[in-house]
Amino acid sequence: MKVGLLTREYPPDVYGGAGVHVEFLARELRALTDLEVHSWGEGASDGLTRHRPCESLDGANDALRTFSVDLSIAAALEGRELVHSHTWYANLAGHLAKLLHGIPHVMTAHSLEPLRPWKAEQLGGGYALSGWAERTAIESADAVIAVSHGMRADILGCYPQLDPARVRVVHNGIDTRLYRPAPGVDVLRRNGIDPDRPFVLFVGRITRQKGVPHLLRAARGIDPAAQLVLCAGAPDTPEIEHEFRTLVAELGRVRDGVHWIDEMLPRPDIIQLLSRAAVFVCPSVYEPLGIVNLEAMACGTAVVASAVGGIPEVVSDGRTGLLVPYEADDPEAFETGLADALNRVLSDRTAAQRMGEAGRERAVREFGWDMVARRTLEVYEEICKSQS
Repeated sequence: MKVGLLTREYPPDVYGGAGVHVEFLARELRALTDLEVHSWGEGASDGLTRHRPCESLDGANDALRTFSVDLSIAAALEGRELVHSHTWYANLAGHLAKLLHGIPHVMTAHSLEPLRPWKAEQLGGGYALSGWAERTAIESADAVIAVSHGMRADILGCYPQLDPARVRVVHNGIDTRLYRPAPGVDVLRRNGIDPDRPFVLFVGRITRQKGVPHLLRAARGIDPAAQLVLCAGAPDTPEIEHEFRTLVAELGRVRDGVHWIDEMLPRPDIIQLLSRAAVFVCPSVYEPLGIVNLEAMACGTAVVASAVGGIPEVVSDGRTGLLVPYEADDPEAFETGLADALNRVLSDRTAAQRMGEAGRERAVREFGWDMVARRTLEVYEEICKSQS
C-alpha cells in the first residue's frame, strides 16, 4: 500500500507530542508499507519531502501560511493510495488529496481546536480558519484515529455530525528501548541542578494547554528541600512568555532550587533528567493522551498529573503515580492538589520507586510503537477494503 503521511513536525524539527508520534509511527510503518512522509521544512531525503509556506505570504497570518503548505503537499501526493494526516496543520492537505486524487483520508486527532480557545491568542482571526480546516477534514475523513478513549469522546462531542463508527482508538506509544532508566548526573551538573537534592521535573511547551502557570503557583507549597526543574520553551505568544517569566521570577524570590532550561535539549539529556527526577509532573488542563507521561514512566519515574483527557488511561492512580482533579472554575483547588500530590511522592521514596517500576512495566507491556503501527495499518487496510 502506497501511503502518504502528512505532518507539520518531523525530525529534527520536533517540538511536541504529535511530532514524536509521527516520528516513531513512520519508523515502524516503513517496514510494513510503502511510506512517503510530507512535512514542513527545507530539503528532502529518501522517503521524505519537505514543504514550506509560500514566500508571498511571509508575514501573513500563520493559518494562511499553513494553507499554502497544505496546497503544496496535496499536489505532491499523486500516486499515493491513502493519506494519513496529523494535526490541523496537515488535515486540510489530507482532505484536498482525498478530493483531488480520489483516495481515502485517515486523520489522527492529537488535539481539537474547539477545546483550545487560548489558541486565539496565537493565531488571532486565524483560529477561525484552523477550526474550519479541522472541522472540514474530520467530518469528511474516511477514518478518524483518536489517541485515547477520552479523545474519542471529545471528538464525538465536538463534532456530533461525525459517524461514531468512523472513529477508532489507537493509543500513542513509547520506545522503551530508547526511553529507559539512564545513569549519570552530567546533564544535571551542566544545568546547575544539585544531584544530591531531589527534584520535580516538568517537560513541555509554554502554552495554556500545559498548565505551567498552575505548576508555578503550586510550587510555593512544595517541600523546600526539593528543586523544581522546568524544561520549558517554545512559548505560544509573547504574552504567555511574559507571564511565565514573571511567575518564575516571583517563585525564585521565595524558594531556591528553581531551574529553568529554555533551550531544546537533545533526547539523551531529557532521558537522563527523566530518569533522575524524584517525580515528573504534568499539570495540563487539556491533554488527549500526553506522550511525555509515557516517557517518564518508561524511565522508571513516578508521575503526578492532572486527571484530564486521556491521561488517566496512561497514569494509573496510586500505582504508577497520582492523579489530581482539575476544574477550570477552581484553579486554586487544582494548585493545592498538585502541591499535595507532589509532596506525597517526595516524602515516600519507597512508594515513589514502586510507582516508577510499575510505570516502566506498564509502558513496556502496553504501549510499544510496533503495536501502534500494526493497529494503524489495520485501519488503513479496513478502509481500503471497504472502498474496493
